[in-house]
Amino acid sequence: MSPLDGQITAPDTPPSEGGTPPLADAYLRHRDWLTALLARRYPQDADDIAQDTWLRVHDYQPPRPVRSPKSLLARIALNLAASRFRRAAREVPTDPALEPLADQTIDASQEQAILFEQMLLALPPKLRDVFALNHVRGLTYREIAQLRGISVKAVEKRMTQAIARCADMIRS
Repeated sequence: MSPLDGQITAPDTPPSEGGTPPLADAYLRHRDWLTALLARRYPQDADDIAQDTWLRVHDYQPPRPVRSPKSLLARIALNLAASRFRRAAREVPTDPALEPLADQTIDASQEQAILFEQMLLALPPKLRDVFALNHVRGLTYREIAQLRGISVKAVEKRMTQAIARCADMIRS
């Protein structure tokens, strides 16, 4: 088969003293299996990754005999695929339609809203509940006490603690 057929081809290799390297032999024996494995994970790129695997293992001489060549071939191929997609992710062109948004600055009211939300989420649940009911929903201490089934004094104490924590967050 030729490279034009869209199939993976192993170039003719001149036999070395021991023939082709053992991993290259394993690749040739397990090429269909490897391509099928890659096709399940990377349907669009399986053939290219398998070909890259061939290029990687073609001249590789392992320092010791390979006990599980299929596993090694799969690991090499999956590592190559991961590298390919990491590289592609770094090279993704930016969408021209989104570029104006990147140049926008956050105005003061947005910064205040973000800070308020962060402070609110950092409070313990009991303090957050009382604080939000008062400052977001506008309920009085008496209404909060009735709604939550606690005393007005407990609401005052929780509000004092919540306000102190928010003040600490603003200072830091």
